[in-house]
Amino acid sequence: MTPGLDTLVQQIIREDLQLDAETANKLAVLPDKEPLLQAADAVRKHFMGNHFHLCSIINARSGNCTENCRFCAQSARHHTGIDTYTMIEHDEAMTIAKDNDLNGVHRLSLVTSGRSLNAETLEQLISLYRDISAVTAMQLCTSAGMLTKDIADTLVTAGVSRYHCNLEANKEYFPKVCTTHTWEEKVNTLEIAKKAGMTLCSGGIIGMGESMEDRIALAFELRELNVLSIPINILTPIPGTPLEQLEPLTTEDVLTVVALFRLINPQAVIRMAGGRQQLGKDQYRCFTAGANGAIVGNYLTTTGSGIDGDLAQLGKLGYTFKQEAE
Repeated sequence: MTPGLDTLVQQIIREDLQLDAETANKLAVLPDKEPLLQAADAVRKHFMGNHFHLCSIINARSGNCTENCRFCAQSARHHTGIDTYTMIEHDEAMTIAKDNDLNGVHRLSLVTSGRSLNAETLEQLISLYRDISAVTAMQLCTSAGMLTKDIADTLVTAGVSRYHCNLEANKEYFPKVCTTHTWEEKVNTLEIAKKAGMTLCSGGIIGMGESMEDRIALAFELRELNVLSIPINILTPIPGTPLEQLEPLTTEDVLTVVALFRLINPQAVIRMAGGRQQLGKDQYRCFTAGANGAIVGNYLTTTGSGIDGDLAQLGKLGYTFKQEAE
């Protein structure tokens, strides 16, 4: 680690300062990234230890979404050939939930496509949550678009302790990603969830054509919102979506983002999510560059990494997986 970075790490650890945007952008263009990755890992170890945060998702409602998010296979405006259904079969969801629990997953999220929840879908989700709570030890999360106070309160009553709503991109770049809803609406949903008593999970997708400066701006926006669970998705260009022709990010770009997100948000779980499988074995370098959580199993419309393989690789890095409150 270079002397300047070593001083920065000590200042962050002592909480003498928060990393600023000017410094973050300078770090992003360092020719040798290894000291940056080491610095981020040192900050991770200090604030987060070696506990690894495991979560998984169930695609509870798939496709036919009214929104036009340019990255997403679930938009009805894109022709991607995915399976569509209004609600997963109850027995199938329970089987997935029990399997995740047996594999030591800490938190499970039911994810629904669409702008928000209607009364019927909300009732079906509540039924699933109650049954999952009865037979597993996992904490519960929801990702279901825009919230109202009534929906948020209903979810909390059913035992949901965290709400997920990705900002996807920073405020300035967001209109290039989606025009059927706004960045501000997403922030409003996070505020409603927080007021209802849920913790927040929000991050974004990198590799949608945005600049490194945009990615850094997103990290600061999440810090401003005090988000303490931050998923980083790497765009998987899906045929039939407007972003299908984009070139994937380099491993160095991904690792740089992970490290900067850690230094900007030192006390958050930085969670690798969709797209990490594109890096192959290099995906595990993210967990020595500041990340300390992951979505395991499959994602919404793409295939993830096997849980057993993840646990084996992460164990070699010194991580532990005991259930802990987040």
